Amino acid sequence: MPLTKYGVLKGRPINRVLGSGANPHYQVHVIDETTDYRIAVNVASALEPSEVEYLIESHFQHPFLPQCAALDEGWHRLASAPGGPALDFIRSNLFDPRKMVPLPFNVPGPDNDLNEKIDHYVQRAMADEDAMLYAFGERWGPEDRKKDKIFGFLPGNGVHDIHMNQANVGRFTTDDGVYQDGALLLHFPGQDQWVGVFLKFQSQTWHTDDETGHQIRPAVSGPPSDRGIIARPFTPGTPPTPEAPDGAVRIVAALANPVLSPEVETVTLLNTTSAAIDLDGWRLLDRDKHPMALSGTIEAGDTLRCTLTVPVVLPNTGGQITVLNPDGLRVDGVTYTKVQASQPGFSITF
Repeated sequence: MPLTKYGVLKGRPINRVLGSGANPHYQVHVIDETTDYRIAVNVASALEPSEVEYLIESHFQHPFLPQCAALDEGWHRLASAPGGPALDFIRSNLFDPRKMVPLPFNVPGPDNDLNEKIDHYVQRAMADEDAMLYAFGERWGPEDRKKDKIFGFLPGNGVHDIHMNQANVGRFTTDDGVYQDGALLLHFPGQDQWVGVFLKFQSQTWHTDDETGHQIRPAVSGPPSDRGIIARPFTPGTPPTPEAPDGAVRIVAALANPVLSPEVETVTLLNTTSAAIDLDGWRLLDRDKHPMALSGTIEAGDTLRCTLTVPVVLPNTGGQITVLNPDGLRVDGVTYTKVQASQPGFSITF
C-alpha cells in the first residue's frame, strides 16, 4: 500500500551528520517553532547496486513553489494527488530524468560523493537564518519517552523516505504510490533561490502505473498487441528505445500567452531520433492532466508545431506539459512559471 503519512516538513536546519556505516543516511536536525525533527536521507541503497542516483538543481523552478513558500513552519500532511505540493518525479515534471547519475556516498577527497553534494547546501542553509528546508517524505513518531538516536532530542520524531517512492522492487513494492515522492528543497529568500535535491534507487524504473505506482510490466497472457512492454531504466547518453523511450520526442517550445484573440496556444515538438515518428496514438497532457490526441508525422530531426484544443490549456500563472507515447509512457515533460509566461506573444523555450 502507499505511504500512510506522506507530507512535507518546513523548518530550519540547525545540525547535520554525514551518512556512514552499512545503512547510511545523511541526517539533518530541523526545528520549527515548537518541535524538533530528524530528517533521514538515504545516501546508499539496501539493494544492489548500492549507489543512489541523484540530481541537485541549484536553481530549481516549478509552478508549485509558491504553494510551498506559503506554508507555515511545521509538518503538513499532503494528499497524494495532482494540483497541490505533493511530488511525483514522473508526473509532476520536476526535472529532466536524463540528468540523474549514480554516486557513492563516501569517497576520499573533497566534493566528490553524495554526502558532500548534499552537505554543501545544507550547511549553507544552516548559516543563513532566513533559509528554510522542506523535507518531503513519510513522518515517523513522536516516539513516546524515547530520545532521538542521532541528535538526542525528546521525543524522537522525524521524516524519512526522502527519495522516489514508486517503481520499487521486492519487499519495497508495498511502499509504491503516485504523488508521494520524497525530496529535499532548500529556499534562500535573500537570493530568491530554490535548490532541489532528488534521489532515486537504481533498481527503480522511470515508468509506473498511474494507479498503483508499480513498475509497468507486460500482461502474462493475451495477444502480443495487448501485452504492452516492460518499461526499463534508461542510461544517460544512449538512444531512446521502445522500452526506454525518454527523449525520443522533446518539447522544445510553447506559446502560453498569445496576443491573438481568440488565443491560439501552441507546443512545438522535436523528433530527436534518426527515423520518422508517427504520432498516431500519442497524447499531450496539460497541468491538470487533460489529454489531447496528437496526429501527423515528425520526420527525423524535424519539428512539429501543435495547436492546442480544449480542454488542454496553458495557464499564464504557470503550468506543465507532458508527452505520452501510445504505450502510455512519458517520453518528455516540462514546466514553466508565471514569470516565463509573462511576455505576451513570446514563446517559452525548454
